[in-house]
Amino acid sequence: MSKEPASDSTSEASPGAMRAFAVGWVVTAALAAGGANAQQVCGGAIDHRSAPTARFVDNGDGTVTDMESKLMWLHCSAGQAWEAGRCHGDVERLSWAAAQSLASDVNRGGAAFFNDWRLPQLRELATITERECANPRVNLAVFPGTEAGGYWSATSRPGTRDETSAYILSFGAEGIAYVAKDETHRVRLVRSAQ
Repeated sequence: MSKEPASDSTSEASPGAMRAFAVGWVVTAALAAGGANAQQVCGGAIDHRSAPTARFVDNGDGTVTDMESKLMWLHCSAGQAWEAGRCHGDVERLSWAAAQSLASDVNRGGAAFFNDWRLPQLRELATITERECANPRVNLAVFPGTEAGGYWSATSRPGTRDETSAYILSFGAEGIAYVAKDETHRVRLVRSAQ
């Protein structure tokens, strides 16, 4: 894992703090490679997070609005239900077509208060990635129950007419992959909040 340089080059961390940070990243890497019982580990200072909790507004209805991107997200992954401030249930893995159908069903049924939910574009999905955390690489205070695995995007390769594949973004160690649409992956729906 690479770490971006701090924006304030005049401050220096103590050797003890640097050692603790390095140990944290070693533990993170070990956990990311480990089994399902691994816990999320975050390094770095809270004020240097890429998706800090303060950037999001909890709408009190199972949705959260990112004030920076102006996108509204469901707190929970597909298959989970929002209850008492937590995501309950098992995360579903769907084919790309089934993920599109899920968005249509949510819109038709009105279960999430709006009728324009959709799969996020790859760049939109990347906006909720927390680079200072691993296993999963997401802010669990905002998106509880998120798994450290691949989530579908609506994005295909630019300049191609490939109807058989789309990008996924993993909140685990894998990053981005271009995969066949008949594979099954996780889903988090989004809509424009404007």
